[in-house]
Amino acid sequence: MDFTSILAFLKAIAKNNNREWFEKNKPRYLVVKTQFEDFLVSFHQGLLKFDDSLGNINPRKQAFRIYRDVRFSKDKRPYKVNMGAGFSAHGKMEQEPGYYIHIEPGKSFIAGGFYMPNPENLARIRQEIDYNTKDFLKILNDKKFKNVFGGLDEFDKLKTAPKGYAKDHPHLEILKNKSFIVTHAFPDKEVLARDFVKRATETARLIKPLNDFLLQAIS
Repeated sequence: MDFTSILAFLKAIAKNNNREWFEKNKPRYLVVKTQFEDFLVSFHQGLLKFDDSLGNINPRKQAFRIYRDVRFSKDKRPYKVNMGAGFSAHGKMEQEPGYYIHIEPGKSFIAGGFYMPNPENLARIRQEIDYNTKDFLKILNDKKFKNVFGGLDEFDKLKTAPKGYAKDHPHLEILKNKSFIVTHAFPDKEVLARDFVKRATETARLIKPLNDFLLQAIS
């Protein structure tokens, strides 16, 4: 899988983010869209080796649209400057843990876990962490996991203790999270390498224990 043309297209659309340019270059877009979907097929095959819950999804349909929803945004650029896809048991990580792959020049990454759970699922996850803290910390403190991800992404946190939890809770900083995800960045040279599918799959494999814990929490 060669990402050269995909990265080149994404660089171009970042500089020409308008409908006129896109319509003129739509044939080029359709080529790289197919190339990205081909990658998703290979990536999905790798995921199935350790996560059989993904067996009923079509990998070609897991990509997110390149068209931006600008209705409620001050940023009116019509197109995304990345290609991304989500993999989870019932689709694109909607109210369930899964894996996300993001391709963007200089900003590619893989992520996993549970992004923005609804209030009911968020409460269940916090309760599971509170009840089974030892198991959760074992996942976060695994040597390989820690080397690759560092820890949970903390971009989306409460400023105070969640309702029902003491302000001096020993793991309050974890419980403050409103999303429970991890991320690993890939520089362009790794995305362009011949073994990128393998590298991405091996990174996703490390996320599986976290997803299993989160899935148990909401089940």
